[in-house]
Amino acid sequence: MTDLEAVQKLNEFRLPPGFRGRSAVVVQLWWMVQGTLFGLSPQFMYGWRRWLLRLFGARVDAGAIIRPTVRITYPWKVIIGERAWIGDDVVLYSLGLITIGAHAVVSQRSYLCTGGHDYTRPTFDIYAEPIVIGPQAWLATDVFVAPGVVIGEETVVGARSSVFKSLPAGVVARGSPAKVVGARKRDDRVVSA
Repeated sequence: MTDLEAVQKLNEFRLPPGFRGRSAVVVQLWWMVQGTLFGLSPQFMYGWRRWLLRLFGARVDAGAIIRPTVRITYPWKVIIGERAWIGDDVVLYSLGLITIGAHAVVSQRSYLCTGGHDYTRPTFDIYAEPIVIGPQAWLATDVFVAPGVVIGEETVVGARSSVFKSLPAGVVARGSPAKVVGARKRDDRVVSA
């Protein structure tokens, strides 16, 4: 294949200056800590994992439950609200900012992806867009959330859904791509719609 035929020239890819938000040394140190002190910690040591994340620049509020198998690319680009739950094998691919509201639940094997590549450019340019999970929202198991998505307050996203567009507050959504299927109800009342 000649250069004229190539749609991707990965040898020309360049990471934008400051994209990671910390030096390569800090990034590598975090990955070592995540693989040992964080990942091998007993399940009940939530305070220890909150402390480690804060040590590396994450904003983690009191009572957040973060399982030891959670993987976070850059903790300094993560905000986790009070009493939020982050389940087993969740990936917070935090190339951009991820904000998880108070009392929100991100269930096991979910993947929050803030970054991607511009496939229309041969240099495969990388980009990052923030993700916001609103307070009291619930992402059920194995949910994918794309860059730039906002999940509204108290919204529920069904298992194995893929969310490519923002969802309003107080709804139930499911599917791939996720679509609103109704309003979230509480005690015979509709939360909002």
